[in-house]
Order: sequence, then C-alpha cells, then structure tokens
Amino acid sequence: MRVSHEVPLNLLNASPNFNHYDYCLPHLLDKYESYKEYFLEARKQGRYIIMDNSLHELGEAYNTERLLHWIEVLKPDEFIVPDVWEDMESSINNATEWTQIKIHKDVLKVAVVQAKSIEEATECYLKYRALGYRKIAFSYGAKYYAELIPHPTRAIATALGRVHVISTLYNNDVISKHDRVHLLGCAVPQEFIYYKDMPFIETIDTSNPIMSGIEKTKYNVWGLDEKPKTRIDDVMEMSTEDLNRKWVTIYNNIMDFKLINNIK
Repeated sequence: MRVSHEVPLNLLNASPNFNHYDYCLPHLLDKYESYKEYFLEARKQGRYIIMDNSLHELGEAYNTERLLHWIEVLKPDEFIVPDVWEDMESSINNATEWTQIKIHKDVLKVAVVQAKSIEEATECYLKYRALGYRKIAFSYGAKYYAELIPHPTRAIATALGRVHVISTLYNNDVISKHDRVHLLGCAVPQEFIYYKDMPFIETIDTSNPIMSGIEKTKYNVWGLDEKPKTRIDDVMEMSTEDLNRKWVTIYNNIMDFKLINNIK
C-alpha cells in the first residue's frame, strides 16, 4: 500500500519526504498559487499524482470545466471521476458519462463506490467493472459502514464497517486479488492493518496524522478512537511558526501511522 497525507501549504515542500505520491485537490489549484506551483513542479519531477474531484471538501464534485482544465494542465497519473455522496445511481451515471469524456490517454480514470448498503456497494462495484474502470475507490465515512458493526465508538464502527464491506466483496469474488483499489480517507488510522492480506489495496490518501497533530492529539500505540475535527481547508494557510510548534506531534503521527499499519 502506498499512502499520501494532505498537508497545509507550508508543509508541501516537505511532504515528498513522507508521502509515497502526491494527492491533489483541484479546487485548491485555483485557490492557491503556491499549491498550483508545487504540483506543476511535482509533474516535472515525475512524481506520481492522483487528482481528486474535491467532493469531500466541497460537498459536491468540483466544476467539470475546471476539472478538465487541470487534467489537461497537470496530466495526473490518476483522476477520481465525480461521484455523489451516498448516491449509487447518480455516481454510476456520472461514471458512465465520464467514460465518454476524452482526457489525456495516460490519465487513469478512477470511480468511487457510493452506496447506502452492502448490496448497493456490490452493485456499484460491478457496474464500474462493466464500464471498464480499472481502478475503483471506496469512500471512508458512509453511514451504512457504522450500521454494519455494532461497536459503541462510531469512528471505530465506521472503520471496521468499511473493512467488512471490502472483505465481503473480496470473499464473494466481487473484488479480485488482481483488482486495483484506492481508499479515500479514514475514520481512525489503525483501519489499514486489516487489509494486509488484500493485495488489491493499492493506494490510500488520508490527512489523519496531520490533522490529529495540528489538534495536538498524539497517536496511541494502537491508533485513535475518534476522527480529528479539523479539515484540510481549515488549515491550508497555517503559518510556519504554528506548524513548527506542532511539528513533533505531526511527525510522530506520520511515522506511527506507517508503523501501526505496517507500511514501509
């Protein structure tokens, strides 16, 4: 598994030291010149880039015209096509539409499973496969994840719920060990240790260790039992001085994230 942690602007240049690849939020390309310049330079240097559609940050996918613009300019290695939160039919419709949209041939389109039940997740995954998607993502916070696991701590129930869904699809041969899967975000950082025998989990993105560190929450040896409330958009402009004061906790969380999940 390769992992990327989204960071504030003043940590961008340090992020290649601890990220396996760069994870790009397109709405920030339009908002911050330094963010745009970082990713243009990353492209020049040949770093692997996955570009999101900013659904999680904006509540809906970013403007299609701007998405197409940045795909053409940045030419990311992967692009997560627009999806609709917990809406299987709309997400499948979007994914179908994007199969007809021509983008640079080297950019891999990735579709996100959106569902309200494990049955819908199965249907959504199979539809994406039938549409020709070669890599498929799973969101982190769907309500039905927590409903599947009767754990009293909601963040843990949510994390284990996604593990349960993916495990079930794998055991039922919906997901093949040769498939390619991306995991979007997480509720608690220790979730990923449970995927160690699932070779199809290829990439992860999560700002969890960064946001926890900014809140001065240090990982326990086993992880956390709640998700940080801070979002990346809230702290993009955090000063270097503020980040330096929290850097020890941030850095330790980054290292502990890999240690807890046995990620090199």
